Amino acid sequence: MSSEVVRKPLKACTKCKLLVHHEVDKCPNCGSDTFTDEWSGVAIIVDPEKSEVAKMLGISKPGRYAIRIK
Repeated sequence: MSSEVVRKPLKACTKCKLLVHHEVDKCPNCGSDTFTDEWSGVAIIVDPEKSEVAKMLGISKPGRYAIRIK
């Protein structure tokens, strides 16, 4: 068993929870520059106006979002 820490392929915006690649410096959704690797769960929102999940999470734009961030 290795003690290496495996980095997640995506990071989450701490303001809107949008998941983006690590190369991104500014969230394309809300403009924040604060991200975290400490997130869990994924919600892919296609049509936020018809999505109950989007309403529960407070999401108004389509995209791939973390369900929970630490």
